[in-house]
Parts: sequence; C-alpha cells; structure tokens
Amino acid sequence: MRRVAITGLGAVTPIGLDARSTWESAVAGRSGVGFIEAFDASGFPVRIAAEVKGFDPGSVAPPKEVRRMERNVLFAVAAAQQAWAEAAIEDVDPARVGVVVGSAIGGLPGIADQHGVLLERGADRVSPFFLPSVLVDTASGQIAIQLGLRGPNYAPVSACATGSTAVGEAAEIVRRGAADVVLAGGTESCIHPLVLAGFCAMRGLVAEEVDPTLASRPFDATRAGFVMGEGACILVLEDIDAARARGATIYAEVLGYGASNDAHHLAQPDPESTGVAEMMRSALERAGVAKERVGYINAHGTSTPQGDLAETRAIKQVFGDHAYRLAVSSTKSVTGHCFGAAGAIEAMMCALALHHGILPPTINYRTPDPELDLDYVPNESRALELDVALSNAMGLGGHNGCVLLGRAPS
Repeated sequence: MRRVAITGLGAVTPIGLDARSTWESAVAGRSGVGFIEAFDASGFPVRIAAEVKGFDPGSVAPPKEVRRMERNVLFAVAAAQQAWAEAAIEDVDPARVGVVVGSAIGGLPGIADQHGVLLERGADRVSPFFLPSVLVDTASGQIAIQLGLRGPNYAPVSACATGSTAVGEAAEIVRRGAADVVLAGGTESCIHPLVLAGFCAMRGLVAEEVDPTLASRPFDATRAGFVMGEGACILVLEDIDAARARGATIYAEVLGYGASNDAHHLAQPDPESTGVAEMMRSALERAGVAKERVGYINAHGTSTPQGDLAETRAIKQVFGDHAYRLAVSSTKSVTGHCFGAAGAIEAMMCALALHHGILPPTINYRTPDPELDLDYVPNESRALELDVALSNAMGLGGHNGCVLLGRAPS
C-alpha cells in the first residue's frame, strides 16, 4: 500500500485568504469573528459570525462564470487553485487526479434565494443555473472543470465532519492506487438569514453584543455556544515516493483515518463519548501508531457546553494518562465553526503544526472548567517539535471523523 503525503495547501477562511495568512493568524491568535455584514441581522438574537473578508470572486473565474457559482463554490475553487499551484505537479495524467470535496450545507442560501424569486416573481423567473449551482457536489465538479482533472470525483457529506471525511477518503484513494493525486477538503458559506434563524432556534449559537472576538471560547468554563463561520480548505494528497522524487515540499504524511457514529441523537453528543473515542482508536489502530506518539490534537472544540465536555472525555478514554501529556487546542476560537470546511481547515493546521513545530492556541481561555482539565494551549502559541498530530471532527447526526498525520519523513 502506498504512503500518502500532503504537498499543497489552499485556504479561504475568516482569518486569511490563503493557507499562509490563515496559519499566521491562527498562531497569532487573531480572531475572525465580528458582527455580521452579509445582511442586516439586527432582528436576530445572535448578530455575530466569522465571515470571510476581502475575497475577490474575480480571482477565481471570469465574471460570467462567477455569476453562476455559489459563494461556497467560489471559495472551494480558489482554495483548490492555490493548493494545485503550490504542489506544482507536472506531467501528470489528468485521469489519475481526483477531487474529493464536500460540504455540510452546500447551496442552501441559493435555494432560499431562488425560492424567494419563485414566490415573488413567478416560476419563469427562476434561474436556469439554479439547480446545477446549489448541489453539494458542485464544488468538486467545478474544481475538476477549472483544473481539467478527470479522476475520481465526489462530494462526501457527514455534517461538520465532512472535511475530515473528505481528507480521509481521499488518502484511501491514493493509498490503494485508484489515483495518483487527489485534491481533498471541504467548503461552506451559509451565513444567511434562514440558516442563522435555524441555528438560533436550536439554541446552539453564542450571542455577544460588545466584543465578538471573545465569543468563541472552547473548553472555557463560561463557553456558551458556537459561532457560525465560512470558508474552504483544499489539500493536495499524493504518493509520497512520487513527491520525494520530484523534490516537493511535504508538509506531513497522512498516517490514518477514523470514522464512526454516536448512534445517540441528531443534535446532541453522546455523554458517554463512545463514538468519538471509537473514531480516534480506529485511526490509531489502522495506522499502527501507538497513542504515546501523539503530541497534539486539533480538537473539534466548538465552544458548546456539551460538545467540549464529550470530546475531552473521549480523549481521556482513548489516551489514558497520556491525555495529560499531550496538547489540545481549538482553532475554532479564531475561525468560528466553518461546518463542512472545518475538518479540512483543522487538518491543515495539524500539518502546519508538524511542519513548523508550532501549536496554534485556544484563545479566550480564561476560566478553567474542573471537568475539562487537559492542556488546551491557552491564549499563546507554543513551540513544540511533534511526531504525530490528530485532527478531530464531530457533526450533527452523530457523524465523527478524524485524520492522523505524521511529521514528514526526512
């Protein structure tokens, strides 16, 4: 079986318009959370989100094509273009290059907007580009079209674990030789009145009326809910021997992938954390990696009271005493929760932590919770040479996915 390397990174996030700026902001602890600018949220109980700022759709495609793409698709194509350019793979058969890019919510904003057109202006005014533009697999399809890639192409959906699922499944495609290279990741842009109203009704969001940058505070005793985010992240995965042969920069090696389901509740985590623990154990076992080698976990860490507690319990179940010797941080403290893109963004954070020997912090950690007693890398980044890092993701419907990464071999 092949070994799998990460050789290209692309990102469009609330804290940066590429992988480098996103990483630098995360390490510096710069929050991307603010008051919503996409629409007037004054009538909502929550008025904050982590929006992508300064994104130029014209950098992705000509104006005519841009008008036919949803915002989440534009993000994905931009991130894919970045990652593909950085990987600089030449003389590759396009039929041997795949795309696995998913989304949790996909084109729901476009669906809502066109439904409004139907009600207000009639059926003959609905756009002929409506349906092709809002499907969950539109992003993966557009990436293939823009880059001319004809290999395996699909869009996994596992709620907020989608990005992790995409990276893990893409690594399996390369590992078994079904493709030589795969672009993998997730994308999301759902900061829309209907989606905001839905999450407000679920009472999952945190409200902050003074300083939005303080709202997302994973693992803190005062945590009160998550912050909606948006963005995309794409990783280029390829056979590690081919990457070495052409002298590519290898950010990390994909060692393993674990997935599970809580089989408990559509919206609430299992308080026993059984599924999350099984997910991490599966990744370690499939990779043949001893738990003591893991030095860092980029946690799902959404800043919800139940979710952060369940994840901490799962880490303790899997790692035992070693849980107190590894570092755990949540970069959702700066990016908010980017839903289908989150797992890919956080896998990228792990790859860069391994590459640079730096851990991004959990910002806004002020009040320890007695039940959450691990090392959450509070408020300041930390230099630490790592061997293995783990990226966790958990989603509505009980979906869980994690990616286990190792330091690039010398």
